[in-house]
Amino acid sequence: MADIDKLKQDPKEQLFKHLDDLHAVMLGSPDPKQHMQPMAPEVDFDSGEIWFFTRASSDLVEALGRDSADVHMCAVEKDYQACLMGELSAERNEEKIEQFWSAPVAAWFEGGKADNDLTMLRFKPKNASIWASDRNPITFAYEIAKANVKDKTPDVGERNSVNFR
Repeated sequence: MADIDKLKQDPKEQLFKHLDDLHAVMLGSPDPKQHMQPMAPEVDFDSGEIWFFTRASSDLVEALGRDSADVHMCAVEKDYQACLMGELSAERNEEKIEQFWSAPVAAWFEGGKADNDLTMLRFKPKNASIWASDRNPITFAYEIAKANVKDKTPDVGERNSVNFR
């Protein structure tokens, strides 16, 4: 269950910790004809940026070109959901490659860190909306039943927003 007090007091820190624990988020493309793609986030707590390993030849990098673009990124867990808007750019950043390199990442790149097709995506968040619940399934069911009987909206969680700039 999500920590509602943390959502109210420090939603940015909570968001980054949730992102750091996830295996994948859905990352948008600047091309509106492309679907969001599952990508493994690498959270840089110091800079407040989220990095992704990818191929320079990928359709996402191709859609970006040499520019940066505003895109959405979504994270969905059982009791915690977040949608972020931010600036996405592609760059081969040797420092970040070294910082975030791991066995799972290495499995995708035959040439290792020196793979010519290896690049990174940098996501700089601008804002986010977060929804979280600390309700167990029994409490959730009770809130739904109560709302239907009393004809009012169920109390199943909290929402907060974060501005990063």
